[in-house]
Amino acid sequence: QVQLVESGGGWVQPGGSLRLSCVASGSISSINEMAWYRQVPGKQRELVASITSDGKSNYVDSMKDRFTISRDNAKNTVYLQMNSLKTTNSAVYYCNVDLADTHYPDKDFALWGQGTQVTVSS
Repeated sequence: QVQLVESGGGWVQPGGSLRLSCVASGSISSINEMAWYRQVPGKQRELVASITSDGKSNYVDSMKDRFTISRDNAKNTVYLQMNSLKTTNSAVYYCNVDLADTHYPDKDFALWGQGTQVTVSS
């Protein structure tokens, strides 16, 4: 069984920073793309940033200058460094990982984390 555990969310004042982490654990065979999404009440979940297994990253335009996605393949972990946070960045942030487990190593599937709340307010 494979699971994702997120951490790093919380409350921060506008202009502050947070670093989110998402660790994949369990019977993992391979990890492909890793990504962060966000969701606010009443709206659909939307992509924030993604990163391929060889480190190529992609960002939503509105966040690319302030957010940085990275990964540590040895630790099966993806990070999202968020700087100069704005109140509009408040949301629940979810990691999404495309991976295969050891039972079916040729069959990829996408797994979601439980979400971590980020609140930006004064």
